[in-house]
Amino acid sequence: MQQVLIDYLITFGWAIVGSLGMCTGIVLCLKLFSWVTQDIDEWEEIRKNNVSMAIVLAAVILSCAWVVSAVIRP
Repeated sequence: MQQVLIDYLITFGWAIVGSLGMCTGIVLCLKLFSWVTQDIDEWEEIRKNNVSMAIVLAAVILSCAWVVSAVIRP
């Protein structure tokens, strides 16, 4: 029974590490993308129902998530 609890704690710890890593990675990617595209306000374009900007931001987020998840995987 004690080994099961230890395994649950290890799994919970990896979940926290993965969540923090994913959050940090996505925030950094979005900040970098905003810095590269200084002339465009991405969120304002999305509020104007610009679907192409929403697709580009979704692609940035998904690609960053893909890379971070590959790095975090134990």
